[in-house]
Amino acid sequence: MLRLLVLVALVCVVCRWALGKWPWDYLRGRGPSAREEALFRARKLLGVGVGAGREDVIAAHRRLVALVHPDRGGTTAAMQEANAARDLLLADLPPTQSEARGEELDPPSSD
Repeated sequence: MLRLLVLVALVCVVCRWALGKWPWDYLRGRGPSAREEALFRARKLLGVGVGAGREDVIAAHRRLVALVHPDRGGTTAAMQEANAARDLLLADLPPTQSEARGEELDPPSSD
């Protein structure tokens, strides 16, 4: 009986590791939410991973914009999609400590 429990636990962990979901998530019958799908598509478009930070997202957006900008032969729709992906991923990031305290990122200089 103990072997069976250990085997079931091992299968659950392998399923989570290999497929990204626990086995009981498949039994519920519902897929990812619309927001999760949008985040997945945005990450794929910009070529960043789940753990990408603000600088990574901005750099990936700049690289993509250099390719799809209308002045360089791209389309307006492609630019809008790139901008929307950037905005979605930046909005999904947790706030930085300074943002959480309500501080400005670049304080004005007293020149």
